[in-house]
Amino acid sequence: MRVLQVQKFFNKQRLSNIWQTIGQKSLLSLLIGAIALFCWVAPAWANLDDDRYDGNMFVIYAGNGSLVPPSTSLADSLKQQRPAIVVFYVDDSRDCKQYAIIVSRMQEYYGRAASIIPISVDALPVKDRYEPNEPGYYYQGGVPQTVIFDQEGKVRLNEVGIIAYEKADDVLREIFNLLPRSESVELKRRTLNEFNTELSQ
Repeated sequence: MRVLQVQKFFNKQRLSNIWQTIGQKSLLSLLIGAIALFCWVAPAWANLDDDRYDGNMFVIYAGNGSLVPPSTSLADSLKQQRPAIVVFYVDDSRDCKQYAIIVSRMQEYYGRAASIIPISVDALPVKDRYEPNEPGYYYQGGVPQTVIFDQEGKVRLNEVGIIAYEKADDVLREIFNLLPRSESVELKRRTLNEFNTELSQ
């Protein structure tokens, strides 16, 4: 009698497990179908030439997720007497989207020697007065805005709008006492094929 009850219990358990598995598979199939339908009906297009929010612009348009959030603050950089590049931006601005690749290029060449600090204007605290070690002190109301500080905390460049990489590079070369671009070999990244060829040899 007891053996029969144990068998019935295990049969009920097995049946319950089967129904759970079928239910989970059906639910998963339904979910996959809904996602596929949504993607088919409403495709997402990122566009460099509009003022629409597409997501983190540094990831989407510069392929660089390491810029946001910044690895250091302006206050810390000034305290350490480290040059800093502060860039004010918003993710839903065509100018900022187009400027993202230039900011990423600044990080590529100067990221080890200078602090690269992108600041979303939406994240600036609303205050009546800012201190000189706070980003809000330098914000002029437009985006993108680039502010470059030297080792002593002196502002060496402060411009609103898209600036050419070369303009920032000239200022940074002065700060780091590097040769002017006209007298030095331009640094270029290796192409993917060159890198792959080296690895395979």
